[in-house]
Amino acid sequence: MRGAAAGAAGTTALNAVTYLDMTWRGRPASSTPEDTVEKGLGQTSLDLPGEGETRANRVSALGALSGLATGVAIGAAYGAVRALGVRPPVLVSGLVTAAVALAGSNAPMTAMGVTDPRSWSTADWVADVVPHLAYGLVTAWSYCAPED
Repeated sequence: MRGAAAGAAGTTALNAVTYLDMTWRGRPASSTPEDTVEKGLGQTSLDLPGEGETRANRVSALGALSGLATGVAIGAAYGAVRALGVRPPVLVSGLVTAAVALAGSNAPMTAMGVTDPRSWSTADWVADVVPHLAYGLVTAWSYCAPED
């Protein structure tokens, strides 16, 4: 549970850094979460109820929820690894956690053909890596923070 809570804190940091970047550069939100949901629905027999804007809102919500679920799950895994006795310094574990989160979010989208990181610009990479670094570092720090 402590790992999941740390992952939730890390996810909040990732979202905050992403929204700050969007504000700073005036860039739109990425459509990849919604595109991934759409692609996943197309590969299954599942369908979302509603039409037009109602359905689009549901797809958007599921895209956001998938990011939250990924962040909490990776945090829970982080906690499980720590419970096994693997305890590198917070900076090291934060960087490793960031890399796992980056791969864990991008690998499925790449495998599904939603995105191709080989085609990303430097700005695209920065916009993806920096929030994931915030995620990893906050997750590791939150888990390891001393209790009162």
